[in-house]
Amino acid sequence: MTTRRTFLRAAGASLALPAIGRASEKLPSKRLLAIHVPLGMMPAFFFPKAGETSSPYLDLLAAHKSHFSTFAGVSHPGVDGNHHAGQCFLTGAPHPGQPTFRNSLSLDQLVAEKIGLDTRFPSLAVSVRKGDHYADSISVSRSGVVLPAETSAERLYRRLFVAGTPDEIAATMRRIEAGGSVLDLILDKAKRIEKSAAPQDRERLDQYFQSVRELETRLQRNIEWEKRPKPKVDYPQPKDIADANEVIARSKLMFDLIRLALQTDSTRVVTLTLSTFSVVPHVPGVKSETHGLTHHGNEPEKMAELRKIEEAQLNVFGELLKAFRGVNETGGSLLDHTQVLYGSCLGNANSHSNQNLPLILAGGGFKHGKNLSFDSQNNTPMANLFVSMLQGLGIEAGKFASSTGSMPGLDLV
Repeated sequence: MTTRRTFLRAAGASLALPAIGRASEKLPSKRLLAIHVPLGMMPAFFFPKAGETSSPYLDLLAAHKSHFSTFAGVSHPGVDGNHHAGQCFLTGAPHPGQPTFRNSLSLDQLVAEKIGLDTRFPSLAVSVRKGDHYADSISVSRSGVVLPAETSAERLYRRLFVAGTPDEIAATMRRIEAGGSVLDLILDKAKRIEKSAAPQDRERLDQYFQSVRELETRLQRNIEWEKRPKPKVDYPQPKDIADANEVIARSKLMFDLIRLALQTDSTRVVTLTLSTFSVVPHVPGVKSETHGLTHHGNEPEKMAELRKIEEAQLNVFGELLKAFRGVNETGGSLLDHTQVLYGSCLGNANSHSNQNLPLILAGGGFKHGKNLSFDSQNNTPMANLFVSMLQGLGIEAGKFASSTGSMPGLDLV
């Protein structure tokens, strides 16, 4: 009897190989990079005042002003739960943290399905963090499962650019084959359970079967790409920075690797979480843990210390924009062809508010250089921004999550 794994292996020759061949096209691809800072940014320093287009924080990015837009009065309707909202940053699924909560497909994973399948990694989830917290990854599969994020720069580099020895490749292939065998066994057991499952359990089983299908597809793609050489880059293999308090240096390192991953077309879709939970960043003048500082109670000393951290984060983000602008491609720069979203699930960490989120969208072929401001009480859905981003990537989309349309005022060049 032919198993699903055997069928997939046979189908791979007709399905996976043509897609891989298209990865060598010379025209620059459209890409997406979404960066989440879970502890937000102090509103008083981020949002421009009425009638203005800049602020103390945005002044730090002045060299790139014509390359990004900011948004005010934007949030996800129904997404509450303070820090729990982080897992919904790219999904908009309502009421995280509740016992009945079920997450939904994230923006990056939808994009990966549409434009990422011609690359070795349809998407990459990366994280800079210390320990485990609420939303260490913002990538969520169609079945509502959070995809784990890579935290090691060294491992990420090896995955992207280091070819395995013949023995290592053979071992990898054995692991892939073993994974397929395990899926066959699990699926067989699950189908037997399905026959006697109560109606209320069938939805969970459907979610489970969808996850299995996603894994099967991923296994087959891994087989095909394992046979192909990895790109060579003029960048030495990095060493992981052990001190989690070196959050700025660790962020810079991940930014470098993400740039290389996009530049070599190893992937076109990346998510990055930059978490400062449980961290005392090595930033001049900072001596306190970041999360505690976000609950500053408007005390000037705490706010001044927190501002140093947030400014350091924005400065290194500015360095990323400069690096992306410095990569020349046909028809523009890497930034011109990459949508870079930077923001947070918290509009005000001091009060745990999930309204009025701080958001920056850079690059991606949009007309930038403005602050789009909406009603601070009746926020515009953040998913409207996602619809505009999808359309900018050439993906037909009239709806995503809680969207009511596209983002007013955000136009393509």
